[in-house]
Amino acid sequence: MKSAIARTLTSILHGTLRGLMRAWVLIVPLVVALSLIRWGQLVYFWPQGYHASSGDVATVALQGFRFDLKVSAIAGFLLLLVLPWVSGKAHKRIVAGLALLYVMLSLINLHYFGFYKTPIDSLIFGLAEDDTTAVLKTIWHDFPVIWTLLLAAVLTWGSVALHRVLAHRIQPDTVLHTRHAVVKLVVVIVAFFALAFAGKGTIREMALQRQHLTVTTSQFLNDMVPNGVIALKYAWDSRGQSQDLSNPNVGVKAMGFRSPLAAAEALGLPHANDAEVKAALFAHDPLPDGTTKKNLMFFLMESWSAEPMLYQSPTFDVLGRMAPTLQNACYFKNFDSAHAGTHPSLEAILYSTPITPLTLGDAGRRTIPWTVAQVAKEAGYQTLFVTSARSGWRDLNRVLKVQGFDEVVDANNLKEAYPEAVLGIWGVWDDYVFKYLSKRMAAQPKDKPIFVFVLTSTNHPPYDLPADYKRVPRDMAQWKGETSSETLIPNLDTYHYATDLLGGFVQEVQKGPLKDNTIIAGTGDHNVRSFGVYADASRRYLVRQVPFVIWGSQLQCGNQLEQPASHRDMFNTLFPLAGIEGKYINAGRNLLKNLPAQPDALNAPRAVFFTGEARNAQGMWQLGNPKSFVCTSSKPTQQCEFNALDDQQERARYALLDWNVRVSLHK
Repeated sequence: MKSAIARTLTSILHGTLRGLMRAWVLIVPLVVALSLIRWGQLVYFWPQGYHASSGDVATVALQGFRFDLKVSAIAGFLLLLVLPWVSGKAHKRIVAGLALLYVMLSLINLHYFGFYKTPIDSLIFGLAEDDTTAVLKTIWHDFPVIWTLLLAAVLTWGSVALHRVLAHRIQPDTVLHTRHAVVKLVVVIVAFFALAFAGKGTIREMALQRQHLTVTTSQFLNDMVPNGVIALKYAWDSRGQSQDLSNPNVGVKAMGFRSPLAAAEALGLPHANDAEVKAALFAHDPLPDGTTKKNLMFFLMESWSAEPMLYQSPTFDVLGRMAPTLQNACYFKNFDSAHAGTHPSLEAILYSTPITPLTLGDAGRRTIPWTVAQVAKEAGYQTLFVTSARSGWRDLNRVLKVQGFDEVVDANNLKEAYPEAVLGIWGVWDDYVFKYLSKRMAAQPKDKPIFVFVLTSTNHPPYDLPADYKRVPRDMAQWKGETSSETLIPNLDTYHYATDLLGGFVQEVQKGPLKDNTIIAGTGDHNVRSFGVYADASRRYLVRQVPFVIWGSQLQCGNQLEQPASHRDMFNTLFPLAGIEGKYINAGRNLLKNLPAQPDALNAPRAVFFTGEARNAQGMWQLGNPKSFVCTSSKPTQQCEFNALDDQQERARYALLDWNVRVSLHK
C-alpha cells in the first residue's frame, strides 16, 4: 500500500516537474520572438531625424521584455493542465502553434501601428462589422502581406528551432528524475512561483497593467512597449466595457470619480442629484430673438488630415478650389478628431459618445434623443444623410433612419441616379455626391430648412481615382512632414481630389441663391498613416489633427481659431449658428464665442481624443496619467508642464459624457 502511494506521489511529482520544465522551455523562444519583433518595429518606424536617448530606448526594451515574459508565462501557466501529460510530438505541435499565434499577433500589431499610429485597440474588432471584402482588398493592396507571412514563417521556424535546442540541452521530460525527492520538490516550488511571478510581471508591486505601458515622455516609444498579445487583450477589455451599458457609473469610476455628482462638481455644474446633473448637461443659452433657421450642411471628409493644408501654396496645391474660399471662412487650425477610425468618429459626432461601437447592438435600434439629426428634425428640419460609400457598412442604412435621418442616400442610390458611376471597393467616386447635392439643394423648398450630413470615401486606401483625374504636379520640397510612406504622393492626390470638390461646392453655394441662408462646415474623420507617425515631440500635436472649417454669410469667427479644440465642439458651435435650438448635449464649447482671459471649466481651450487622451496649449497626455504628459505645441512656450486641474476637468467631462449614454440607454 505504502509503495503504491509512493509511486503515485512520485509520478505526480515527475509529471508536475515535467510540465513546469516544458513550460519554461516554451516561454524562452516566445519571449525571444516577441522581443525581436519589437526591435524590428522600432527600426521600421523610426522616423528620419528623430532622436531619443539610449536610456529611453533601453527602458522601452526592458518594459517590453517584461510584457513579453508576462504573456508567455501566462500561456505556460495555462498549459500546465496539459503539458505534463501530452506526448513529445503533441508538445512540439503546441509550441509551433503558439509561436505562430504570438508572432502573427505581434506582426499585426506592427502594421496596425503603422496605419492607426497606435497599438491594437478596440477598432480592430470592426473588421467583422465592416465591409470585410473591401477591408481585405485594402490590406492586400496596401500592406506587404506576402513578406509578412514569410517573416511570420521564419520567426515561427526560428522559435521552434530554439525550442528544440533548449529541449535537447535541458531534457525537460527527464531532468532531475534521478535526484532526491526533496530536490525535485524544491525545484517544482521555485519553478512554479517563478512562473506565477513572471505572469504577474512583478515580484513586489502590483501586476503589470495598461498604465505600465507608459515608461517615457515619448508616445512613439511608449507605443513600442506592448506586444500584439497584450495589446489585443487590452483592446478586448475596452470593447467589453463599451458594450456593457448595464452599469451607468463604470465610466465615471474609470475616470477617478465616485459618482456623476462628483464629476459635475469638478466642472462647477449643479450636482444635488442625477437629474440636476443631466439637466445641466443639456442647458444652453437662448438664441437671440429673431434668429432665423438656416440650412446646415456638414461634411465628414474621409482621411482629411490637417497637415497638408499647412503647406498649401501655388506650387504645392492640395486644396484646389477650396483655397480661395478660406479667406472668408472660419478655419480652425488646431483641431483634433475624436477617434482614429471613421465609424468611431462618426458615432462620436452624431451621438456625443466616447463609447463605441454604440449603435451596432440594441442601442442602435432605439432613437437616441440627443443625436444631432434628431435634434435638427425636432427643430423643424428635413434631415438627409449622403455618402459615396455603401450604407450597409456598419448597418448605417438601418441605424441612421432610427437616429433622426429622414433619408439615407448611398453609393447604390447614386449609381441609380448616375448610371455611368462605377462602384469600386468603397463605393462611387465622391464627385457624384457633389453632383447630387447641387441638384438636391437647388430643388429644396425655401420654407423648409434642411440638415445634410455628408460622408465622403474616395480619399481612402488604396487611393484610387477616376480615370479622367489629372494629377496636379507639386514641388515636394515644400512638404515639411515625414516622407517615409510610399503612399504619400497617391494620398496627396486623393486628398486634393476630395478637397477640390468640396471647395467647388462651397463656391457654387456662395455664388447662388442659397448663399445667405446656408451654413457649410467640414472636418476630417481622422488623420492618415501616409503622413507619418509623429514621433518627434515638436510634431506630436499633429497626430490627431484634422481641419474644421465653417463657411457662411457674415461670419464672426471670434478669437479661438488657433486654440485647441476637437470634434466634440462642432455642433455646440454649428447649432446656434444655424438657428437650431433643442435638447443636444453640451459635449464641447461654442468655438465662435470670444474666449475670455479666464474661461470656466466648460469653455477652457482643450481638445479631447475619445480613447482617453487630452491636449491643451502646452502638450498632450493620457487622462489620469501625469507621467504621460508630452510637451507638444504648434506655438511652443517656456512654461510646459502637466496641469492637474486641466486633467481633472477633462476626466470629469469625459466621465459625464460616458455616464449620460449609459444612464440613458441601459435597460
